[in-house]
Amino acid sequence: MWQYLTLLGVTLNFKIKMFADGADIEEIRKLRQNPKVSGFTTNPTLLAKSGVLDYPAFAKEAAKIAHPHPISFEVISDDLDEMYEQAKKIYTWGQNVYVKIPVTNTKGTSTGSLISQLAKEGVALNVTALMTIKQVNEVCSNLKSDVPSVVSVFAGRIADAGIDPIPVMNESLVITSKLEKCELLWASPREILNLIQAEKVGCQIITMTSDLWKKTANLGINLEEFSLSTVKMFYNDAINSNLKI
Repeated sequence: MWQYLTLLGVTLNFKIKMFADGADIEEIRKLRQNPKVSGFTTNPTLLAKSGVLDYPAFAKEAAKIAHPHPISFEVISDDLDEMYEQAKKIYTWGQNVYVKIPVTNTKGTSTGSLISQLAKEGVALNVTALMTIKQVNEVCSNLKSDVPSVVSVFAGRIADAGIDPIPVMNESLVITSKLEKCELLWASPREILNLIQAEKVGCQIITMTSDLWKKTANLGINLEEFSLSTVKMFYNDAINSNLKI
């Protein structure tokens, strides 16, 4: 079983929860049957990519399919007062729903006051698009220890900036661990190695796109065999393309 491997000098049994990231109903239905999937996340970009036109209808159906696993839906306003109203509506879409709140609006205004108000009202939150320790500290100062929450730190985008995300994730875990029901999520993974890294850090959750779910088949593969299959792929593609020299 690939759940039990020794990689990066650590024996893994994958305590981390793997959430499927996407906004396609049929894909959600399919992944719901996968025992490795522990939850689901969506965002407006994924909704647009999937061509979702009726957000509430999609979300209610997705939440029903995902149940009892948690699923996150994001507000779509840039105004904090309107975000609040949307959050309250979204939270009624299913018993397993977390409301996604961005760490700021598009003007860079902190959503801390909104997060604080919703947490006080017992709304389960997934605060998203964090990339700095300052943001993690501020967000966590507005969450409540006894209300379920997820803090999504975009480790993949931190790496895209040429910065090692591991120290950020390690420090973020120290901060989020002070809140009893808060979980740290490794967001925007770029490769399957990020799963191993997130497990080693101790993150409670990682999001996985459909491409990454496919790559889990390579976990623990013998590298010489992997090398040979790569050579065969290049050769077969050359033959099938009728390449000539």
